[in-house]
Amino acid sequence: MKRILLAFSVLALVLSSCGEYNKVLKSTDVDYKLEKAIEYFDDGRCYQSIPIFEELIGLTRGTQKAEDVYYYHARAHYCVEDYYLANYYLSNFTKTFSYSERAEECQFLAAMCSYNLSPEFSLDQTDTKLAINEMQLFLDKYPGSTLRDSCTTMIDQLNAKLERKNFEVAKLYVKTENFKSAVLVLDYALRDYPNTKYREEMMYMLVKSSYLLADQSIEEKKMDRFADCVDHYLNFVAYFPESGYLREAENYFDDSQKEIERLKKVSNP
Repeated sequence: MKRILLAFSVLALVLSSCGEYNKVLKSTDVDYKLEKAIEYFDDGRCYQSIPIFEELIGLTRGTQKAEDVYYYHARAHYCVEDYYLANYYLSNFTKTFSYSERAEECQFLAAMCSYNLSPEFSLDQTDTKLAINEMQLFLDKYPGSTLRDSCTTMIDQLNAKLERKNFEVAKLYVKTENFKSAVLVLDYALRDYPNTKYREEMMYMLVKSSYLLADQSIEEKKMDRFADCVDHYLNFVAYFPESGYLREAENYFDDSQKEIERLKKVSNP
C-alpha cells in the first residue's frame, strides 16, 4: 500500500510539474517567463529552461533584460553539455556584451567548451588546438584573472596531448617505413615542443628515419639526405651523450659518413 501511495505521489508531482511548465510556455508575461526560466536553470532543470530562454531572446532584444536572457541561455547549453552550441553562445555573449561583468566568466567557459571537446590523443586534434588558442586568448585578455592558473594548467594538458599525438604518429610512420613523413613530423614536433618528454626517442627516430630515407633515395638526393642524418646525429649526441640509443645512432652516423665519402668520389672521379 505504501508503495502504491508513493507511486501516486510521484505521478501527481510529475503531472503538476508538467502543468506548470506548459503554463510557463504559453504565458505572454515576459517577466514571469524569465523568472521561471532562471528558476529552472538554478534547479538544474536546464533542458526545460532552454526553450523559454530561446523565446525570450526575441522578446527582450534591445531591452535591459537582454543581457540576463543571453547569459542564462548560453549557460544553460553549457549545463546540458552541448559544448558546440555553448561555445557559440558564450562567445557571442562576450562580443555582444563586452563590457558586462559576466564577460570574463563567459570567455572562460567558452574556452572550457573547447577543452571539454578535446578528444583522446589518437583522434583528430582540431578541437585541442582550438582550446589552446581560446585559453591563450583568455589569458591575453584577462592577465590578472583568478582563473589564470587553471588556464595555464589546462594549456599544459592540451599541449601534452598534442605532443603524444605527434610522437605516436611519428612512430607509426617509422613502423610503416614512411620515412619522409616521419622526418617531417619529427622536425615540426621537436621545433614546436622543444621540452617534450619524448625528446630523446624522437631525436633518435629522426636520426634513424633520415638515414633510411637517404638510403632509399635516388642518387641525386642521397648526398643532402645523408648530410641531414649527420646533422641530426650531432644534435642528438649533444643533447643525450649517454642515451641508450647512442650505439644505434652512431651506426647510422658512421654509415652516413661513408656514403657521403662514396658519393663524393663518384661525383669527382
